Amino acid sequence: MEKEKIIKDYEKKIKLFDKYNKHYYEKSAPLISDYKFDNLKHQILLLEKKYPYLKSKNSPSITVGFKPSKNFKKVKHKVPMLSLGNAFNQKDLENFEKKIINFLSINKSENIEYSAEPKIDGISASLIYIDGKFTQGLSRGNGVEGEDISENLKTIKDIPKVINAKNFPTEIDVRGEIFIENEDFKLMQENFANPRNAASGSLRQKDPRETSKIPLQFIAYTFGFAKDLKIKTQTEFLENLNLWGFKTNKFNKLIKGIDNLMNNHKYLEEKRNDIKFDVDGIVYKVNDFSLQKRLGFAANAPRWAIAHKFSANSSTSEILNIEIQIGRTGALTPVAKIKPVNIGGVLVSNATLHNEDEIIRKDIRIGDTVKVERAGDVIPHVISVDKSKRKKISKKFNFPKNCPSCGSLTIKDFNETTKKLDAVRRCISEGFKCEKINIEKLKHFVSKEAFNIDGFGKKIVESFWNLGLIKFPQDIFNLNYEKIKNLEGWGNLSVSNLKYAIENSKKISLERFIYSLGIRHIGLENAKLLADHLKSPENFFKLSNKTYINELSIIDGIGETQIKSLGSFFSHQQNIDVLFKLKKVINVTKIQKINSSGKLKDMTFMFTGKLTGISRAEAKSIIEQNSGKIINNVNKKLDYLIIGEKPTTRKVKSAKEFKIKVISQEEWQRMLE
Repeated sequence: MEKEKIIKDYEKKIKLFDKYNKHYYEKSAPLISDYKFDNLKHQILLLEKKYPYLKSKNSPSITVGFKPSKNFKKVKHKVPMLSLGNAFNQKDLENFEKKIINFLSINKSENIEYSAEPKIDGISASLIYIDGKFTQGLSRGNGVEGEDISENLKTIKDIPKVINAKNFPTEIDVRGEIFIENEDFKLMQENFANPRNAASGSLRQKDPRETSKIPLQFIAYTFGFAKDLKIKTQTEFLENLNLWGFKTNKFNKLIKGIDNLMNNHKYLEEKRNDIKFDVDGIVYKVNDFSLQKRLGFAANAPRWAIAHKFSANSSTSEILNIEIQIGRTGALTPVAKIKPVNIGGVLVSNATLHNEDEIIRKDIRIGDTVKVERAGDVIPHVISVDKSKRKKISKKFNFPKNCPSCGSLTIKDFNETTKKLDAVRRCISEGFKCEKINIEKLKHFVSKEAFNIDGFGKKIVESFWNLGLIKFPQDIFNLNYEKIKNLEGWGNLSVSNLKYAIENSKKISLERFIYSLGIRHIGLENAKLLADHLKSPENFFKLSNKTYINELSIIDGIGETQIKSLGSFFSHQQNIDVLFKLKKVINVTKIQKINSSGKLKDMTFMFTGKLTGISRAEAKSIIEQNSGKIINNVNKKLDYLIIGEKPTTRKVKSAKEFKIKVISQEEWQRMLE
């Protein structure tokens, strides 16, 4: 009888979940708040964990949701809408400015001007104007492509439909934030967890007439691309946005110096509750557009901007359990499973404990009452234990010395720089032997920055793994679609969409392919450096020969750590087998030179000594833009050794022995004129 009651309660919750899920994603009309929706989902998952006989094709552990993209056409952004790096304290800001100074090679005493703009906690949008007319509006999407929400955006009064100003660019992509003021949100808070969710749900409406009923507002703050824009600074651009009819933030300021940035941050943080809409920090942008252009972008964020977050939201909860998660590089991360608690409008049930040393230092135990903090987009973490509430039967948590997944020994690497053992403990299993590492590698393989297989999320990876459909990366391209059609939650349409996404992903750039393999210490930036050097997938596959791996030391930016990691990857036959099986089913494209006929074509360069008025990074960038190549060692392949102030005598001597041309910085710059 008890079992029947449990099943009945479970089925009732599943029915509600399916109803709310469809309304939120497919009908774009949420019936309950995010908080209540997440709480219902959590209750279902707890029931399934406690009673293994409970199972439904509509369970949140299986379903992947109803994509809003069915309602809107996808459009690629001309210029990607990138995310920003985050700063949380003065040291982070000092490091940010130090990197700018080093890259531009300018005097430290020269104060860089920053445009300081409050970061609205809303939904980003891109507005495209041609000849003064608003022609198309896109959501941020995944940053590379967004959804065409033009008709919904046209209902927002703050967005000018026609601009006749003489200095308005012939074509421009104006970017800003869509939000709902706090007072307006009070009228609809029963349906949403916070104003940001309310704005997001409103823009998902199929019918623009429904969107028009929502008091959405728009504040502009930047542009993606522009034709005939004759403006030199960010503050000047903000001033012109006002003249063109856009709203801008009244708290925008032009500031010099880190201390002044900190003072402004403190002032706004204290005032944030008085501001009519949610702000979660301040964005600092180098004011001068010419400096922005020189600084350019790192892997996925501009070097000239950073978001300084406000202090964290926190709450108190109880640790129900401590689980060990294993990442794709073998890192063991302890995670506290806590009683669900709402922090800043988000229901939190997991909090990271970082590593073994952190657990020992704070003496964190199962059953403890703890303070949990969530700062911006940072993963919630336990910051302190209330030991006065600790139970007498409490026991210290023993961190596993063997991998919970495969049983392999776990170790802490010795850090040559600090001369200490790393805080992170790792599983020593290599290749694809450890189940948990393997699953995480597959999740990484299909991720946005790697193969970017639309609809192939983490849940599907886990589901297909458990069903034995995938074990290695190459299995993704040889799926049994007939078998998938018969699975709960799948049908002809969903299988057809998955097959299309997988087929569409088979063509991939070399840098993204290298990154997709999840090699330790080879992130997107290092993958790009390797791809730029190797040029072709054939040369990458040759790294199975140790001789070729050692030659990577000439790449500027690839150090001993990366080379050692690549050597370890290619020393395992299973990894090599995976590579060559992938080679048969995918198309890895060669690197194309940005400028194949520049003034420095087929020439190799190396620097020694300090350059004047320019950093090594910028000088390297200029050489590559002009078809030249940078190498790190003096050898027969080197054409020019460029010397600055106080050059290394040994390098100059070696260059003369090899009869390599030794030139000054001025002589090199004349080569570019």
